[in-house]
Amino acid sequence: MAETADLKSLALRVLQRDTTRDSKRDSLSREYLAVDAAPRQQIRGVSLSRFPRDETPRLPPPSAFAPSFAALERQCPDGIEVVHWRQAVQDARRFLADWGQQAEALGWTSNDLFGLAPVPDELRSSYRRLSRYDMTGLVWLLRGRSAVALTQSAAAIQSSTGAVTIYRCYDKPALGPVGDSLEDYR
Repeated sequence: MAETADLKSLALRVLQRDTTRDSKRDSLSREYLAVDAAPRQQIRGVSLSRFPRDETPRLPPPSAFAPSFAALERQCPDGIEVVHWRQAVQDARRFLADWGQQAEALGWTSNDLFGLAPVPDELRSSYRRLSRYDMTGLVWLLRGRSAVALTQSAAAIQSSTGAVTIYRCYDKPALGPVGDSLEDYR
């Protein structure tokens, strides 16, 4: 019987040793994962280990854009259809995660990103606030597309077909390309 008790006590000691070793290794692994997660989050604002494939990361926006983004998330602006507002919130979240720091460093303003034409005194059902390209911010024009480049005065937006559209912060044509205004012919 003494042999059996010794085997049991030995097995218990081995089990305790292994449990202690495993718990130390698990805590070390968690620490390494936590340390490793931060750099991975900085790669275009997305950590593959934390976000499913099509989910947009919910990182805090840069301080220059935080109040405007919070206001956009809180409420749909007047004269905007709810479907466009929801898409703009999702696009803004993705843009700020990918490009927010760079946009802030390049001097982009909240109006450049979230701007909208003023609401007329009498809001008619036919009024389309997003029809004023010259007063519309970049986020409203993304419409599910991605920004692929950003400069001090422009952003390149790529569609799913690969076509690239250039959005300009300044000198936006109010009427479209050259030739749409009599002023162009002087």
